[in-house]
Amino acid sequence: MDSEVKPDVQVNTKDLHPSKDSDTENLTCLDIESFTDVLRAAGIGIQENDPTESVLTLRMWFIGIFFCILISGLNTLYTLRTPSITISSSVVLLLAYPLGKLWEKLVPSWDVPLGGWSFNLNPGPFNQKEHVLVYIMSNLSIYVRLGADVLTEQQMFYGYKAGWGFQILITLGTFLLGFCLAGLFRAIVVVPRDLLWPGVLSTTALTTTLHNIGQRDVQTSYSTWKISRYAFFSVVFCVSFCWYWFPDFIFPALSYFTFPCWINPKSTVVNQLFGMESGMGLLPITFDWSQISYVGSPLLVPSWAILNVLLALVFWIWIVAVACYYTNVWYTGYLPFQSSSVYDNTGTAYSASKVVSKATGYKLDVAAYEAYSPVFMPITYALNMFGLSFATLTSLLVWVILEKRQVMATAARRIPQLVMDSLPGRQRPERKDEQGKEEVPLWWYLVAFVLALFMTIFAVEYWNAELRWYGVLLACVVAFVFYAPLALVYATSNLKINIDVFCRIVAGFVFEGKVLANIWFFDIGYISTIKALYFSQDMKLGYYCNIPQRQVFLVQCVGMIVGTLSSLGVLNWGLDHIPGVCTTTASNGFSCPYSRTHFNTSLIWGAIGPRRYFNNYIGYSSLLYFFILGAVLPIPVYLLKKRYPHSLWRRVHIPLFLGGLNYLPPATGTSYGSWAVVGLTFGWLIRKRWHAWWSKYNFVLSTALDSSVSIAGVVIFFAIYYSGVSSKFSWWGTTVYEDTCDYKGCSYLPIPDSGTFGN
Repeated sequence: MDSEVKPDVQVNTKDLHPSKDSDTENLTCLDIESFTDVLRAAGIGIQENDPTESVLTLRMWFIGIFFCILISGLNTLYTLRTPSITISSSVVLLLAYPLGKLWEKLVPSWDVPLGGWSFNLNPGPFNQKEHVLVYIMSNLSIYVRLGADVLTEQQMFYGYKAGWGFQILITLGTFLLGFCLAGLFRAIVVVPRDLLWPGVLSTTALTTTLHNIGQRDVQTSYSTWKISRYAFFSVVFCVSFCWYWFPDFIFPALSYFTFPCWINPKSTVVNQLFGMESGMGLLPITFDWSQISYVGSPLLVPSWAILNVLLALVFWIWIVAVACYYTNVWYTGYLPFQSSSVYDNTGTAYSASKVVSKATGYKLDVAAYEAYSPVFMPITYALNMFGLSFATLTSLLVWVILEKRQVMATAARRIPQLVMDSLPGRQRPERKDEQGKEEVPLWWYLVAFVLALFMTIFAVEYWNAELRWYGVLLACVVAFVFYAPLALVYATSNLKINIDVFCRIVAGFVFEGKVLANIWFFDIGYISTIKALYFSQDMKLGYYCNIPQRQVFLVQCVGMIVGTLSSLGVLNWGLDHIPGVCTTTASNGFSCPYSRTHFNTSLIWGAIGPRRYFNNYIGYSSLLYFFILGAVLPIPVYLLKKRYPHSLWRRVHIPLFLGGLNYLPPATGTSYGSWAVVGLTFGWLIRKRWHAWWSKYNFVLSTALDSSVSIAGVVIFFAIYYSGVSSKFSWWGTTVYEDTCDYKGCSYLPIPDSGTFGN
């Protein structure tokens, strides 16, 4: 929204330093003293941009749409299955390259006339810009599965079949809302050069490596191993692909490497201390990259961010949660230390069907609820998913006011002028990027926002989805308020902070007893912000790779439409043709695990509601004090940073300290602990002592591990699990970790003789 900020499209080495207007204090906090070196290590700026390269080629459109259809369809299908798989965008990045080169070699270079316009079938070598646009198109299509989970929940668990019209409108509506969020806040969260968006660095490193861009320059820049980046990537990819068969299938105990629990499998305390399924994970050892990178690749996260999350793990989980658990706060001693499930007063998983059913219109049967049990949560679930989530929300807002208020205020003041300047006929010459290409006018995103509002409001009103028009507007307000803070954190740390529980609770108060309203408020208010983060990340990738903004805009629009249609087509086919789908007896495990989890959550907040949830004898109302904690905590830290600008306080990031554990549960202490150990080893130790090696190989190593594990997971899934071979393979290494209190979720306190606990 800042019309004076120039986008860093032309990324030459001399331009990699922050501009004079950058937030230098923020740069110090983000630990990017060697700003140029970080980007150069990721393959950014090692070659001059060639504005004559063909970008929107037939080759790019064909390969991009092909992967968009394929990946969105497969990911939607397997979100219905347990165990589930996800074909990541790094897989697309790898597979698209040989297809592009094959097209380059086989397709003739013919000019095809099309009226007064013509295009070439093969305009030359398959270049990095085409490759990145293929990635962007398919990358967005992957996250259409987030909306598919909610549609499945509505149709299969609530029995409300709205049809294709509703599905298309609501899915595209949330996509467009996320798209316009990214566009409207582009000048704040994308354009500034001190916002690295670390998540894209592995992508730029891999595409640079595959296209051999500046390889000779790379080889001579670092005094370290002589092996090229491409060769290094190939070796790591092959070794990692072969190794992943062991922790994933042959020897799963390597993934759940909790040997103290194997030694004493019946000891509740030992299993709670060292376990990684329902325990604290005090011994974070695993040989499975998918466990280490459960919350994202640690090789892409700055050391300062990892330290904040590690400090949060130690303080909130290994100290506060432990103290609460063993003193039986909120009756948690009768439950596992950690679990994603909620429980009744007998210590078993809560049976929502006893209090809410289709016969009652999915409204709470108050008498049955009072006769059955209130909902009890494990300590990590209550503390992290609720208490710390509340604190994170207020801390984000206070943090933005304290540290980003000038940027936000300046941008807000310039919005009217920027809108006027972007109107047709009012485009000023300086509103062009450094390639001389016209920028995307702000009014394009405003039109997208109006269209998104129309589609979502029409969908919920016409098909009577309980969420009225004012509910859509309120959900949009939530998204607009929290998007910029969430994006600023993600753009600097590569860590997402969730606001899903907040959306559930707001909907629970406003639309009490209406479960469908709860799920769609969650979809519009939360899922749209997640999609917006990925839109912004891909916009930054376009900047780094010198792709004009309007071309990125067009590709993102096509990806939305194609991905939506492909996902909905596969979803409807699966729900109509898979025997027993979304039931426990479904064939091939198509039991819809994610939608089932959403179903339980919407029943709690939509049917039981936050008023009953916080006003019972358990004492969960004390969690509301975390709102105050989150609002207060950033203030002294901000003052200490101002008073001691060169002390360790400049590394403290309160929103991350409060919200950095948002994947826990189902992530565990072992997941976060191993992630932190690996991240600090590479991001601090190796970077400090063997800086040349880190600069040359770190980002290539990250993408090699991520892509190899993704491809190996797909191969193992289809070859072993889907075919049923896994059921015939069993030995000590596949079962030892299952025969433990950790895996079974033992509680510290036994259930009383009466059979229930609490009042």
